Amino acid sequence: MNIRKPNEVEIEKILALSPQAIFEGTLGESEPTMERAKQLVEPLLKNGCYYLISTENNVMTGWILIGGSKDNFSGKAFGFIYELFVLEEYRGKGISKQLIKTGMEQLKQEGYFEIRLSVFAGNSAMKIYESLGFENRTITMSISL
Repeated sequence: MNIRKPNEVEIEKILALSPQAIFEGTLGESEPTMERAKQLVEPLLKNGCYYLISTENNVMTGWILIGGSKDNFSGKAFGFIYELFVLEEYRGKGISKQLIKTGMEQLKQEGYFEIRLSVFAGNSAMKIYESLGFENRTITMSISL
């Protein structure tokens, strides 16, 4: 497995798959159009966030979107994992874990002392995050009316 920054063609493939990634990441609660997915991602890319992709035999198998953010209360800067996705046919092979580890190392090299992410309750990715040392920091609660 190779992990690197994608080229323009690969970024277009990521953007084409972003609605699926968002749908799965939100456990089906959000089914965004291609346009909406781009509206979510493009500002991040313009503000310095970037993708890392995993490849096997020059075929993209997954990606992670990482960058910086700031705490709304303290103003403290931290690294953030905005998106993680592995194509269905490549799941169960440790790709997610390796993408996260590589992303964490990149953010550490950029000077961040903390990395955060958001994940929907019930998302199976939580087990991977927990196995790498991530812990609950805030919890969003809701009630249907």
